[in-house]
Amino acid sequence: MAKEDEKKPTDKTPRVKDVQRGAWNPESISEVKYKAQMGKHRIRGCGTPRKYPNFDDLLVLPSQLTRMSIDTYREDCKTQTVLGARFAKKPLVVETPILISGMSYGALSKEAKTALAKATDIVGTSINNGEGGLLPEERDNSYKQVVQILPSRMAFTLRNIEAADALEIIVGIGAKPGLAGHLMASKITKEIAAFRQLPEGIDLHSHPRHGDIFGADDLCLKMEELRDITDSQIPIFLKIAAGRVWEDVKIAVKAGIDGIVIDGGEAGTGAAPVVASNNLGIPTLPALVQAVRALEDMGVKDEVSLIVSGGIKDGADVAKAIAIGADAVAIGTGAMVAMGCVVCLRCHEGRCAYGIGTQDPELRQRLDIEKAAQRVANYIQALTNEAVIIAKAAGKTKLHSMEREDLRSLTLEACAMTGIPLVGSNYTFGEQFGFC
Repeated sequence: MAKEDEKKPTDKTPRVKDVQRGAWNPESISEVKYKAQMGKHRIRGCGTPRKYPNFDDLLVLPSQLTRMSIDTYREDCKTQTVLGARFAKKPLVVETPILISGMSYGALSKEAKTALAKATDIVGTSINNGEGGLLPEERDNSYKQVVQILPSRMAFTLRNIEAADALEIIVGIGAKPGLAGHLMASKITKEIAAFRQLPEGIDLHSHPRHGDIFGADDLCLKMEELRDITDSQIPIFLKIAAGRVWEDVKIAVKAGIDGIVIDGGEAGTGAAPVVASNNLGIPTLPALVQAVRALEDMGVKDEVSLIVSGGIKDGADVAKAIAIGADAVAIGTGAMVAMGCVVCLRCHEGRCAYGIGTQDPELRQRLDIEKAAQRVANYIQALTNEAVIIAKAAGKTKLHSMEREDLRSLTLEACAMTGIPLVGSNYTFGEQFGFC
């Protein structure tokens, strides 16, 4: 009897499971344990898993009686896009406003880079070589080639300039603004080391800023130098991470740039400190609004091309970005997903099972270049078609005729960030609430 009595519960209070959703949630606890064990910050691939306000918080107003919609099957909607016509004699002309953003050979396999290049040739758009130099396979297979000018000047040669249809001075990366490229030792093979002229088997930390640009005056001098080298034939873009967008855009315009690339906080990367990708920079949506306002304030909105990247996933995002004021969008993660990426956030490890974000010879063989190229091309074409559907429903015969008046904000947050009226009303927040 004594043993039976011991088994009986003495406390009749029901147990309630508390789920920690505050500061000490499972993620933050895991971060503490990692740092306690390793004594260093954590690196992560792709981008931040945080949810930011985005283009899903905007809706498009369809045409009914006030404006007539466009016949989907019998009337055309033009998508051809001209970028960098401010000073360049030969602006970048693409058949869709959807570009492939800069992703380096090193972060991606040679097969993945080749597939992306082939995809641009199928749909008539451009690819950016990214940080790791210009692969011959990329240049030979691309429709239009954008060549990056890095702070390190890695692989920036006269030969590569001659191969470029446009140049892009990179100042910041949306996934890690204020920082630079980070390629883990696991990806620096003998081939990559030779291509980048680096030691094999050590982590690469690129320069975070240009050694010859310490302010607006230096940027002006750099622009003059590049104009002389290229004889003003091709456009020169400037890529900045979304931060102090208003001020940065104005400096770039005064320096004589042909176009500006705004890389928002949702942007991806091969590797970045978790603390950086989660806490540095601002989302793509408000960054785009600020960039447009800055160009309008300077009276150059129709002269300077504006490209936005970071979190662009479907054709509705494309149409909404153009309606706000973008001339084109650039995609990275979406193109990788089209090839097979599952966004596991482990690109930095170099063990991509799909042969995309790896330099392992056996894993790279898993990526069929031709099939991957066609999948990316299909994806870009589908995004273009989706954007056209939205534009036609809004009564446009040109995708670039989309405008702010076609949009409404679904949330108060989006309304405050964009100045676009709240859905079902003409109400907007004023500047006192932070709208720029």
